[in-house]
Amino acid sequence: MRPRGFGGVLLGTAPSLVAQCETVADVQAAVGYAVEHELGDSLRLDLRRMNSVQLDLDARIVRVGGGATWRDLDRAAQPFCMLTPGGRDSSGAVADTALAGSSGWLERKLGLAAEALISVELVTASGELVIADETRNTELFWALHGGGANFGVASALTFRLTQVPITTVAVLTWPATAAPTVIRTYRDLIDAGAPPALGGGVLLVTGLVMAIVVYVGDCDEARTAIGPLLALSPEVTVLRETPYASLQPTLGLGGWKACSERYFPAFPDAEVLALCDAAAGMDAGARLALWPRGRAGDRPVVYREATWVVEASGAYLEDTCVPAGQERLVEEYGAANYDRLARVKCQYDPENVFRVSRNVEPAWRCS
Repeated sequence: MRPRGFGGVLLGTAPSLVAQCETVADVQAAVGYAVEHELGDSLRLDLRRMNSVQLDLDARIVRVGGGATWRDLDRAAQPFCMLTPGGRDSSGAVADTALAGSSGWLERKLGLAAEALISVELVTASGELVIADETRNTELFWALHGGGANFGVASALTFRLTQVPITTVAVLTWPATAAPTVIRTYRDLIDAGAPPALGGGVLLVTGLVMAIVVYVGDCDEARTAIGPLLALSPEVTVLRETPYASLQPTLGLGGWKACSERYFPAFPDAEVLALCDAAAGMDAGARLALWPRGRAGDRPVVYREATWVVEASGAYLEDTCVPAGQERLVEEYGAANYDRLARVKCQYDPENVFRVSRNVEPAWRCS
């Protein structure tokens, strides 16, 4: 059984049954029905109607329904100059980004969305509604900072809000022939200690290379921070202040949904050239992006020691050095974190009702 929208898991799948849930009771009933009738992957839970956003401005927290999107959250919080750092696709589900420990525009400054989590209300495989936070179901709460939908269906999540009065967006564009220089310049800028307020990355599309900049601050500050990129004389420069909730339409990326990814502890010149070669061979409409990673703390985020990630949309990045199956997950999460995740899986979903991408198998530790 799969809740709606986790990563690429649902792409290309066609479940025979879809449960459209509006309440926690609906979720519990759907989970119970799936378990009773052993539906496995034949049932998908669609939580899009559970998209409420409740702000508590005094406490600076926000509670969102399990089907809320980042657009829902951002638009509700923007009038108060508040935000929770989210992903790069405003149409994506908040739960997907947060529970999977996914990357976002402001992670160098504010961390991952998972780091802002205060609590998660979760329907487990037994149909029980549990609350996981720093004092209740603490191991489950830890696992939900990167372990994804392995443990149940998130019916609601509560996050800390951060006040960000102003953000600046810049899109700098060059012909594809400039890609090696642009990528090296951006890499060196980040590696040399660029202000944490500087987020974004480098995007490669057919015939073009673009530096995408999201800066927590005003235009003058952003222009100073990206001086080395501006010195490369981009053919097109867009630089303007914009509300955070307007980032996605301003950038015009049409939502960023990665279909494959690779992580790197560093990004030397050899990898720069390999990335450019991969971009040169892309089909029309495909995109490759290089993003710097922010802090992940001790959470179970994949490759949490990596400092760079390359993501592909419309293309596939294969890492032949990484094993398949559960051995691959051990590689991604690290042996200690994977063992801990498997123990949590044993407690809350011992029959592996929730099978998702990066599926932590309870048999790994259940005995």
